Amino acid sequence: MQVCSAANSLQFHVAGQLTDWRLRSKLCGERANLSRTLAQGGIVNRNELVDAVSGKTDMKKSEASKAVDAVFDAIADALKGGDEVRLVGFGTFSVASRAASEGRNPRTGEKIHIAASKQAKFKPGKGLRESLN
Repeated sequence: MQVCSAANSLQFHVAGQLTDWRLRSKLCGERANLSRTLAQGGIVNRNELVDAVSGKTDMKKSEASKAVDAVFDAIADALKGGDEVRLVGFGTFSVASRAASEGRNPRTGEKIHIAASKQAKFKPGKGLRESLN
């Protein structure tokens, strides 16, 4: 069994797997929820992200929530302005334009017009790609 501690948090690893999340929840507080979600391959929601930021920075949850919202708002505002957001080692957020096209209604076979649109795009950086593999 390996015990990892960081910023007043304990996580137990047995044969590379995180132990029962209820035990870790009592020991680690809110961080265990994020660890449990990540260990199970689940989806991390906004509240779990705020909890993780709060735990890693010693911010109050309300402050961490404002910080997370500010980062998301800044990225969204930059993309709305047509800018690209580059976070070295993490990735690049950009806007991709899709041209108008024609499609078909699958039920009737009737041709339909699909309007041009813009979509947010994310390309992971080298550091993030390497950390995942």
